[in-house]
Amino acid sequence: MSELALTLVRLGFLTLLWAFVLITVLVLRRDLKMPAEARPTGRQARQGRAPKPAKPPKATKQSKSKAKGTKLVVIEGPLTGTVIPLDDGQITIGRAPDSTLIIDDDYASSRHARVYPAEGSWIVEDLGSTNGTWIDRTRITTPTVLPLGAPLRVGRTTLQIQK
Repeated sequence: MSELALTLVRLGFLTLLWAFVLITVLVLRRDLKMPAEARPTGRQARQGRAPKPAKPPKATKQSKSKAKGTKLVVIEGPLTGTVIPLDDGQITIGRAPDSTLIIDDDYASSRHARVYPAEGSWIVEDLGSTNGTWIDRTRITTPTVLPLGAPLRVGRTTLQIQK
């Protein structure tokens, strides 16, 4: 092989190697980037802080008696069949040992979500989890009303409010 051909092969190999490194960096950057639907909005996004979970409104006797659904049932996942009675307090869901429903799941955060009564219905709030909290096929980013019978997904576990 001539000296020119050998130099061209070396330059071609070096070009392919740099292209591989560049593509790898771009793919990693895209995968590590936070999805747009999980970004905090408003003033907190500009300051770079995660939003603080809102305090649940005070439950009145009227809101306690009007809240639809009496139990939270695990319908899918390792805890299938678990029933949590819904009373006047909030239900916390996550891997933390002090959670009401402890989920041993790599896709659940320590303090993943909470369910609490307000104004005659049950509200579910994502507590800044990594993988999100989903009602049906919609990722929630703000406190949202949890309809009776709608699937609530936390990690690999699916829950449902039932009467």
